[in-house]
Amino acid sequence: MKATLGGGCFWCTEAVFQKLEGLNEIIPGYMGGTKENPTYEEVCTGTTGHAEVIQVDYDENVLNYQDILGVFFKTHDPTTLNRQGNDIGTQYRSEIFYHNEEQKEQAEGFIKGLTEQQVFDRPIVTKVSPADTFYEAEDYHVNYFNRNPNQPYCAAVIRPKVDRFVQSLAQG
Repeated sequence: MKATLGGGCFWCTEAVFQKLEGLNEIIPGYMGGTKENPTYEEVCTGTTGHAEVIQVDYDENVLNYQDILGVFFKTHDPTTLNRQGNDIGTQYRSEIFYHNEEQKEQAEGFIKGLTEQQVFDRPIVTKVSPADTFYEAEDYHVNYFNRNPNQPYCAAVIRPKVDRFVQSLAQG
């Protein structure tokens, strides 16, 4: 089964999701914009309308869509519009791209539940949108964190996020 998620920088999102069992594939890319075949540099200008996303193929015998949504909301801030931490721009927005009506209903229900439980101090701004054309990111973005762990952004931003997530898995 496929899920497409925009939770800020796709290097961060990919690195977190790589820690899950039951994922067959994780591909960083772009979705939700107007330009065909956008490049990373173009997406970073904010003029293409694309979000940085990961598209995951998961084994429904190991994970379900609710599990995917749980990790998504646990590992980014869905209350900040067009930003994650110091990453600012529409490409860093929080957005779930659904592939069928069931995913749409589950995503909207998940957000409603988080809102009713007041899990976050501020309103959730995550958009729920139909999946459209997915453009794979350039090869150098694939497995970026694992290939560049000492790069300053990776060490300062991604490593702590991954470590917190791994610790939360260990705690159950």
